[in-house]
Amino acid sequence: MTELAEDERPIPGTFAAEHLPPAYPDRAARGTAGSLRAWQEEAIRLYFEEEPRDFLASATPGAGKTTFALRLAAMLRGSHTVTQIVVVAPTEHLKVQWADAAARAGIRLNPRYSNSDGLAYGSHYHGVVVTYAQVAMKPVQHRRLTEHADTLVILDEVHHGGDALSWGDAIREAYGSAKRRLSLTGTPFRSDEAPIPFVQYAPQGDGSRISLTDYDYGYGRALADGIVRPVIFMVYAGKMRWQTSAGEEMEARLGEGNTKDVTSQAWRTALDPMGDWIAKVLRAADRRLTEVRTHIPDAGGLVIATDHAAAKAYATMLAKISGEEVALILSDDAGSSARIDEFSRGDSRWMVAVRMVSEGVDVPRLAVGVYATSFSTPLFFAQAIGRFVRSRRRGEVASVFIPNVPPLMQLAAQLEKERNHVLEGPKSAEEMWDAEAALMQAAEREDSASSELVDDGFKYEALESDAHFDRAVFDGAEFGGYAEVESEEELDFLGFPGILEPQEVRALLQQRQSRQAKRSATKQGILEHAPDRAEAPDALHRTLGEQRKLLSKLVGMYARVSGEPHKDIHNELRRTCGGPAVAQASVTQIQKRIDTLRNRLRP
Repeated sequence: MTELAEDERPIPGTFAAEHLPPAYPDRAARGTAGSLRAWQEEAIRLYFEEEPRDFLASATPGAGKTTFALRLAAMLRGSHTVTQIVVVAPTEHLKVQWADAAARAGIRLNPRYSNSDGLAYGSHYHGVVVTYAQVAMKPVQHRRLTEHADTLVILDEVHHGGDALSWGDAIREAYGSAKRRLSLTGTPFRSDEAPIPFVQYAPQGDGSRISLTDYDYGYGRALADGIVRPVIFMVYAGKMRWQTSAGEEMEARLGEGNTKDVTSQAWRTALDPMGDWIAKVLRAADRRLTEVRTHIPDAGGLVIATDHAAAKAYATMLAKISGEEVALILSDDAGSSARIDEFSRGDSRWMVAVRMVSEGVDVPRLAVGVYATSFSTPLFFAQAIGRFVRSRRRGEVASVFIPNVPPLMQLAAQLEKERNHVLEGPKSAEEMWDAEAALMQAAEREDSASSELVDDGFKYEALESDAHFDRAVFDGAEFGGYAEVESEEELDFLGFPGILEPQEVRALLQQRQSRQAKRSATKQGILEHAPDRAEAPDALHRTLGEQRKLLSKLVGMYARVSGEPHKDIHNELRRTCGGPAVAQASVTQIQKRIDTLRNRLRP
């Protein structure tokens, strides 16, 4: 989950490179000038306290791991500690992004180096960018390249070094002799027990071993710093019906206490492109994207699919729903990279990708997601959600639509918790692991079960599926309840603005929940006591009253800062933003005034 966009701007409270303490290499050794975020400065300071051979930095997606790594690389080159830089990336797509980012840091890397080039990658380059798969094909060649000069190896998303035993062995052989190694990850754990190369492990009392991170910058801290977006999970349930290979018809509801196998089969039925569940969820997600684009005009959406067939079907459905062409990303090749770049630079609405490329999709404008895959390891889930959390400006909110199944609900509720990579000891994990590790293992078993439906030839026929809004999950708390698709209750939760501070998100969700409860009670009273009385229409999903209250609050805050009377502030906003007095202004006109005041109040 590498962050490589050009707009990694510092936030208030960050440090400039020229403010490094005297203990750092001199200014000439620092590479390019520019500002660092506070955590990047802190991590660099920690590194230079000991200058270890191996350093593992874990930072949440969107925090700026790439900027940190390249600034550190420039400093090590400038002090002549190393003369060659080798970056190992997960995908071909990221090789070019790394090279582009390095160029902005004054480091020239060759992203087109191939195993047949030997040591001749070009004298005008400072090093190369390769993939883990490329190293695994010819580790001896990469060891020779590493030993050719004093080398810093940057292992991007280092957990890939444990994807297979052969990969781990190849990484160790290729880079065991490197002078310095910097390992980066946004997900400091593994979905299996394969040890990660060059990562230290500490023995635990139960016989297991847990990975040690040299520097950690988690989602919770990044959210408080305004570097990442808050994530709202829109949870959808529904009734599923399918026929097994034995001809037996099965029926279940997502979110109910089903067995593991029934949950997996119902889950896959929900994701079947021929059913109504996914169609309704895609329509809801497109409606949410429309609302977000009112405040973030170039906001985009991403659907993560399980396989090529489903991805193509979802793309066709979304094209009809949105009325726009959908970018379809099916593999990690040159053509896909070009389509990702084109989507990132443009302002079209939707992209659909198979799960294998989710980690390589780095598009900062993504603000709405649909998790339409049956894979649920903590690692993959974190990678997928990482596509949506990168914040370009404070106040942006991400919305991710998920099915109501236990593995995903557990992971969504624990988004802010940090996890480490745990290696099993000699005893049973069920007997020995603590509660969090046991939860992770349960998620792994769920993922394995769902994968078997694909890999082991399970045959079934999806007969029927339906969807309804079930709840919203934010900051570990749940809001709302059952609501029919396209009902006003659902629109309440889909329709809040795309620019909100975290405390405003929670307040609005609580307000929606309260309104839904009151509306439900009113409906029940009508049904029981006045069945012939027409129900009065409820307010639209974003009422004028709410916007007026918010504007009034912001005017009061600005009055305290500026010393101007409330009336003068309102009149000035009318001149600046246009429109009539507040009582006659539309939702859009009031929102423009709200946005103007927010910009003025930001430090």
